[in-house]
Amino acid sequence: MAVHIPGLIMMFLFYLLVLGIGIWASIKSKKMEKNTHSGQLEVSFLANRKVGLAMGVFTMTGVTVSVFSDLPLSLCIWIAAAVAITYTLLGGLYSVVFTNIVQLSLVFCSLWLCNPFVLASDVYTDITKTAFNNTSQASWIGHIEPDDVWRWIDNFLAMSVGNLAFQDFHQRILSSSSTSTARMICFIAAGVVLITGIPPVLIGAVAASTDWNSTTYGSPSPYERGEAAMVLPIILLHLTSTTIFVVGMGAIAGAAMSSTDSCLLAATSIFTTNIYKIIRHKASHRELQWVIRVSIAVVGIVGTSLTHLDSSILAFWILSSDLTYTIMLPQLICILFIRVSNGYGAITGYVVSFVMRVLCGEPVFNLPVILHFPGCTWKDGVYIQHWPFKTICMLSALISIVMISYVASFLFNKDILPERWDVFKVKHQKTPTDGAKGCDGEKAAATNENEPMLERDC
Repeated sequence: MAVHIPGLIMMFLFYLLVLGIGIWASIKSKKMEKNTHSGQLEVSFLANRKVGLAMGVFTMTGVTVSVFSDLPLSLCIWIAAAVAITYTLLGGLYSVVFTNIVQLSLVFCSLWLCNPFVLASDVYTDITKTAFNNTSQASWIGHIEPDDVWRWIDNFLAMSVGNLAFQDFHQRILSSSSTSTARMICFIAAGVVLITGIPPVLIGAVAASTDWNSTTYGSPSPYERGEAAMVLPIILLHLTSTTIFVVGMGAIAGAAMSSTDSCLLAATSIFTTNIYKIIRHKASHRELQWVIRVSIAVVGIVGTSLTHLDSSILAFWILSSDLTYTIMLPQLICILFIRVSNGYGAITGYVVSFVMRVLCGEPVFNLPVILHFPGCTWKDGVYIQHWPFKTICMLSALISIVMISYVASFLFNKDILPERWDVFKVKHQKTPTDGAKGCDGEKAAATNENEPMLERDC
């Protein structure tokens, strides 16, 4: 494939712009660290809790260079990851927020701009006719086999409800300037996500209705070549003009990088605050800043290396949603709504969900299916689970947390087990009645929704 010079120039300018904004934001965050009393960690991870409504919506809401160049896919991934790692390392959440504004603005505007030009192409059949009928390819809506209904429900729950347990989601909430702003960010961002999702759906429908023999791409189709994950840039390259293609590539690059930097910062904040600070509770601010920088670099390198297992970004997105759904969501539910839950139940729930999920198998990591649920079938050399095994793992963990927490609390509070064995100090926890009173009193006191976001025990 010949090198597409305009596309390469566009990517270079886009990466340069994003990197420049990230560096500018890092300088801004450094100045704030000197003038704030909140601490350097709060500035790095929560942007000093000064993220307003507009910035919050942008930051809450690809690998595509290989499509228009002779560069290997792995090298293209590393180039994009290096840019994201650099500005995240320099400025923390402030860099992520400000670069997200540029990235998501470009994504939203570019996709809607490209859509009319894609639909104006004459190499595809009317998408209303190909929705349910086979033409040059299978119908783009497709159908669900009766045996796969529970799998689809399982995946839907994992990718919707499971995302509520993502660290970067809660990081954006806690970085909001007030509780009312946090609430509005969630509702507005949800609407923006739905609107932004319309152009890719239409472009995907065009791709499934295109006679690829009539294009410079040729036959077979991207799906048959195993390039279905790259269909958006392929459509832009072969069905639109150079100008539209260049604009669309900026949108794709922006979407990919906005996800990368958010994941980097989320993983780093978990390690620094929940692991390192517990081990080194007397660590200085300077030491923690270096831990943050090293963690971002390590997580970025390891995470980018995982792309050698599967080149599909969608596969990793589904897998991450899967893990948060089965492992983290039960913990989140218990923390928020089940007062009896404690450390003993949390550890048990984690072990149960992790072991069960590994035993259910995972093709991305070549893990075989050991735990066979009813209806498990052998297809194309692998076992396919037809039961909603992810939901089963999640519910098993949830039940385990509640049961073990209740038993542990009962045994220690009734002095059946000696208090010296109580590692997590459940005997000294507030009773459910006390906890409810504390939360009610706090809610009554929080009469002003414009109050800054604060840390709370309830």
